[in-house]
Amino acid sequence: MTEYIETLLKRFIADKDQKKYRISFTDDGTLAAAWKGENLNDLQRAVRRLQFMLENEVPHVYPDEKIALIRTVPQIPEIFTEQEREEIRKAHYIHEQGKVCNINPEYIRLIAPGFDQKRLEIRAELQKDCTPEKKEYLEALLTVLDLIQAFAARYREAAEKAGNETVAKTFARIPAKAPETYLEALQFLRLLHYCLWCSFNYHNTLGRFDQYMYPYYRADIESGRLDRGSALELTEEFFISCNKDSDLYTGMQQGDNGQSMVLGGLNPDGSESYNDLSDLCLQASLELRLIDPKINLRVNRNTPLSLYEKGTHLTQKGLGFPQYANDDIVIPALKRWGYEEADAYNYVVAACWEFIIPGRGADIPNINTMSYVRTITETLDLLPSCETFESYLELVHGSILRQTEELVSLAKNVYMEPAPLMSLMMEGCIQSGKDVSQGCRYNNYGFHGAGLSTAVDSLAAIRKYVFEEKTISAEKMVSMCRTNFAGCEEIQNMLRYEAPKFGNDDDSVDELAKQLLDWAADALEGKTNDRGGIYRAGTGSAMYYVWDSRDRIATPDGRREGEELACNYSPSLFIRCEGPVSIIKSFTKPDLVRVSNGGPLTIELTDTMFRNEESIRKVAMFVKSFFDMGGHQMQINAVNREKMLDAKKHPENYKNLIVRVWGWSGYFVELDECYQDHIIKRMELSV
Repeated sequence: MTEYIETLLKRFIADKDQKKYRISFTDDGTLAAAWKGENLNDLQRAVRRLQFMLENEVPHVYPDEKIALIRTVPQIPEIFTEQEREEIRKAHYIHEQGKVCNINPEYIRLIAPGFDQKRLEIRAELQKDCTPEKKEYLEALLTVLDLIQAFAARYREAAEKAGNETVAKTFARIPAKAPETYLEALQFLRLLHYCLWCSFNYHNTLGRFDQYMYPYYRADIESGRLDRGSALELTEEFFISCNKDSDLYTGMQQGDNGQSMVLGGLNPDGSESYNDLSDLCLQASLELRLIDPKINLRVNRNTPLSLYEKGTHLTQKGLGFPQYANDDIVIPALKRWGYEEADAYNYVVAACWEFIIPGRGADIPNINTMSYVRTITETLDLLPSCETFESYLELVHGSILRQTEELVSLAKNVYMEPAPLMSLMMEGCIQSGKDVSQGCRYNNYGFHGAGLSTAVDSLAAIRKYVFEEKTISAEKMVSMCRTNFAGCEEIQNMLRYEAPKFGNDDDSVDELAKQLLDWAADALEGKTNDRGGIYRAGTGSAMYYVWDSRDRIATPDGRREGEELACNYSPSLFIRCEGPVSIIKSFTKPDLVRVSNGGPLTIELTDTMFRNEESIRKVAMFVKSFFDMGGHQMQINAVNREKMLDAKKHPENYKNLIVRVWGWSGYFVELDECYQDHIIKRMELSV
């Protein structure tokens, strides 16, 4: 790490010097009310919001930096009044905040041509026979380009005043013209990403950074403008820029901001796309040890162990990433769901782990969640009426079918606010005059799957103790769960720690997991949504491992009422096993191609497993084994329970302690206590 990068880290990460430039602004609804008074439609309001943000931003450039932009307006205004939002909710399904989010714009659609060339494309479309609506839309796109270019010009002026010739020179060229250097391309990307956030389009992933930025990097290396060291320094500065304003970003918790980056992956011809810039990104992340951008590695059966070792070195630093995705599973899954081959090979991950397509996918991959625990809790009272375990399983199957119908019936007539800047980076929006909020090439909906291991373990316990051994009557099992095991603590302890568990390489238990996942996939098969897309089943939980547990009674696996579920596609918090090898054997038995909406096997390994190169190699071999056996996605936490307990008592001593939460990494001391406690409860394993 260079002295310059150390200076930037101190300034922006340790001292957070950028915060002193933030102005006082609180959205009190005045702007939305004014726009309502002007009878502006939603598109016009979306443009006005961006105009407000960019015109009220106060440019500040440090004399020594090479990549500029910091947020000074701390809050992004809503475009509707509360009354208007209520009216929209009555008529539409509103996903999250009703914004276009959690997709991957194809940044290169604006970076490669530059704004001047993009204007020519839009104006050429305007010369055609346009409807009034299309004409209004295209003119709005031109206005967006003008607003951003004017903002960039103000930054050029600020750079000149600060005596920063590098930033001034960059903004003299971009965004009007196409970038000519890696530095200009990075600044262009930073500008677009910044303006997307100012447009209230949150969780905008960075996508395949190593692919679309590689031509600029390679040209600079080949021309001699950069060597590896100077290119690394620029990459690290860009990574630091992702952390400047992240405390202002929308998310469930600090760190949940969608700034994910995908590296490597197979090309359609079977060749590997991992390149020198991919490697540079891993090195930058390793040196900086920041939570953003979050690194995702695409792997396949031919990925060398050396790459897994590089990834494991990142895990060793406690970053909670890289997250891994298996091309051998994900690409066939996407093709099976109707994605074109080239798009399937070009997949990225969304804010957490859902699989999406850059520039073509307007999928909502996290539209709702299938609760596997609900399939147990809502059928449990009928257990005494079942003469066989198979008859009870059919009740669970029926619950999955009913729940699926409920989820599908809710996910229709979706409304999202227009996103004109995002649309400029999505396929076909200019030609059709149709905003991405109304759909794109792919408009599929994804359902998470929360509490799988709790449901499986509950079924295994019912089968063993109620139907096979008959040591617990059906009535007793129901009564214990309804009374939260009051007076039955000894039996509860047996159910928690001695009963069969998913993750111990027990075929009879693992088959139950396969059955539940197959039933969920079957229930969605052939269904289409009102945007012409399909529904995708997944194995992720997101925050529902906490949320869903709050509404659930105690379960036959010994879980108490309200007790949290396992995170994502993971074993129960109660499992006792000799090591994680049995876990990956169990968790690769289901047909994961059918449930690849996203949702990683999430494992905590004790940090003692990362102390030397031999142990690094051992962990890397473990990760590789999971994917060689057919795993779809994995993330690993290197944890130390004692350290986290002390961090709760003395947070001031652990400001840089990073953990993986559900699909993102955050600073442990900044998490809500329920998430801190859940991570502490997760098991520490050794390989």
